[in-house]
Amino acid sequence: MPETTPRPDQPTTAGSGARCLGIIGAGQLARMMLGPAIELGLTTPVLATDPAESAAAVASRLRLGRHDDPAAVRELAAEVEVLTFDHEHVPTAILEGIERDGLAAVRPGPAALVHAQDKLVMRERLTALGHPCPRWWRIADAEDLTTALAEAGGKVVVKTPRGGYDGHGVRVVEHAEQARDWLAAHEELLAEELVPFARELSAQVARRPGGETVAYPVVQSVQKDGVCYEVVAPAPGLDEDAQQRIQDLARAIAEDLGVTGMLAVELFETADGEVSVNELAMRPHNTGHWSMDGAVTGQFEQHLRAVADLPLGSTAPLAPVAVMVNLLGGAVEDLAPGARAALAADPELKLHLYGKSVRPGRKIGHVTLVGDDADALLERAHRAERLIIDGPAAPVGPTTPGATR
Repeated sequence: MPETTPRPDQPTTAGSGARCLGIIGAGQLARMMLGPAIELGLTTPVLATDPAESAAAVASRLRLGRHDDPAAVRELAAEVEVLTFDHEHVPTAILEGIERDGLAAVRPGPAALVHAQDKLVMRERLTALGHPCPRWWRIADAEDLTTALAEAGGKVVVKTPRGGYDGHGVRVVEHAEQARDWLAAHEELLAEELVPFARELSAQVARRPGGETVAYPVVQSVQKDGVCYEVVAPAPGLDEDAQQRIQDLARAIAEDLGVTGMLAVELFETADGEVSVNELAMRPHNTGHWSMDGAVTGQFEQHLRAVADLPLGSTAPLAPVAVMVNLLGGAVEDLAPGARAALAADPELKLHLYGKSVRPGRKIGHVTLVGDDADALLERAHRAERLIIDGPAAPVGPTTPGATR
């Protein structure tokens, strides 16, 4: 079996752990941290920009303020022992000031988090460390982009260094003119070769401040319009040697960058089995939602354990296969009738709704199932997805798992 427990040479205890953790951001990731926090006896005040946000609506302790407002972030830091994140968009300078002034521990710290905030910083550091990356170019003007296009064979992926997620800030271009607006709006862009990948994988690890790490099974993900749509754990057809090799890569990146908490390493796998790093996320991640119901310790509990410096939990799967399908908003605004129908149709289904208003394509929840057969589980998960998104009156026909690949 791939390694999913702490390595024997690593400490498994350190201190008494923190008891009060502030969460910056109030999206669905923060919301899903709150239940495990209660079970662990942790106090978790949340900083939200709007009281209607996903986590803000259910948090027992709430502060209103922007993540990029130094006063709001520092006020939260002053009442907690540790700061952690629902997203990566807090300006580095704010976090550096909190660390410098000893207001709270920041986990992951700004020196690590910048690699998830800035794709150019991430590419430069991973390349220097020798970790596998696509060929990439730093783009300051149209001439740089024209050179990159020529060296890449006429087509590149252009990314904004900061702020992009779920397909935003990513564009495939064949001519420099196609990125004129981004060149005018940003000092620099990142250009990458268009990797001929066979599928996308994700490797998640958790790391404590003292260096103890645990790794989850490597999973396969499928995207829909740039948004994570479907996850299968473990990745089908990935043998134990490949699982271990990819887990070791994720562990090494966590160690090299000094990450504390959950780290998701999104990867491209080519037809010959080689992998390269696509993106990093230093928080719970969509590709780890399966673990809430499919592993001994779900990623949200694990992240809290790691940043609070508590002993890490087992990542062992509870069944041979787990699947997750995201619920992306459609035309139906009231999800309750479809949710009831889906739960009635499949008593083994686990449903997680985020309390968000419905917009087309917006992540509003996810479903998970565990069992023995990935295709059968995906068929059931997609049936539930259509019942919830389209409503119980809509026809539910057969589906093809992974049809969005």
